[in-house]
Amino acid sequence: MIFNFRIVSDEVDNFKREIQIDADATFLDLRNAICDSVGYDKGQFSSFFLCEDGWERNQEICLEDMGSDSSEDVYLMEDTPLSDFIEDDGQRMVWVFDYMTDRSFFIEMKNSIPGKSLKDPLCTISMGDAPSQFIDLDDFDAKIDAKAAQAAASTDLDDEFYGSTEFNEDEFDAAGFDEMTFDE
Repeated sequence: MIFNFRIVSDEVDNFKREIQIDADATFLDLRNAICDSVGYDKGQFSSFFLCEDGWERNQEICLEDMGSDSSEDVYLMEDTPLSDFIEDDGQRMVWVFDYMTDRSFFIEMKNSIPGKSLKDPLCTISMGDAPSQFIDLDDFDAKIDAKAAQAAASTDLDDEFYGSTEFNEDEFDAAGFDEMTFDE
């Protein structure tokens, strides 16, 4: 079976890759195919996360075992076939390629082709330039600060949003609070 994955970025609007890969290939094979398609250094730490419909991250499949103390199983990319976790069209994943700034690609399995196989992964669609694999932390902080300032400026919160600052004792009495006693 062949899986067809679509890969997009929230950093670059016109960026898209589609990769076809055999279902028996490993997550490491998929990572290498992505790196080849965007020109990224394969020596950098990264992880895949299986996601729910809302892109909420669940199970992690990592490049290396970092000595996790948890009781959860550790899945390594080189030992984990795609078919162990990818079952249906629409399965979503996130591939975190920059842990310092939590930058990632969003991946969705668009369709599968039963009865076929591929020896090597194949990039079938390559649109736009990928975001830089590495980002200057000062530039990243400046972008975050600019987005926060823009969000704050676009939000007009007035006194009505926060409610009245005046205390009206009758409101509490009407709710029956005057009859309540509180133990200290």
